[in-house]
Amino acid sequence: MTLLNILHYPDNKLRQKGVNIHAFDEKLERTANDMLETMYQSKGIGLAAVQVNLPIRLIVIDISESRNEPLFLVNPSIKEKKDLITFEEGCLSVPGFYEKVERYNLINFTYQDLDGVTHTMNAEGLLSVCVQHEIDHLDGKLFVDYISQMKRDRIAKKIKKAELNNTTPSRKNVPYNI
Repeated sequence: MTLLNILHYPDNKLRQKGVNIHAFDEKLERTANDMLETMYQSKGIGLAAVQVNLPIRLIVIDISESRNEPLFLVNPSIKEKKDLITFEEGCLSVPGFYEKVERYNLINFTYQDLDGVTHTMNAEGLLSVCVQHEIDHLDGKLFVDYISQMKRDRIAKKIKKAELNNTTPSRKNVPYNI
């Protein structure tokens, strides 16, 4: 497997929209597995293809404690949302920063697996938040878009400074990054 380079905010490539996938082949499976390995190595629980500069509608997620229950979501689409909650989110593309974001606690969504078979799934809590966060990436949206412009500018400056110094910005310890 190959570790992929995760783009960091404010890179404009993070604003790309993922296009639907039509070819369910070995290349897609290899890409999904590379993304999964990259996510695991980066200590994340979700990763969208757009975050690794692949403008396709592919997401990998694993919220399990033992890191052995991966979900591969191809062309996901949320059909129903219920019960707003506030959730503190982090992001592999916005390293070291965590902000409270309103998301839906319960969602119903469809996706295709790596073989192209369509599934419908209900998600709640952390999985629901993670799916919403990653679908936002596929639509060119980041969790920082939910906060003020002033905070976004401050985060962008800190990330650029940290990259120049070859460090990671650190604010506080949250158990996972989406």
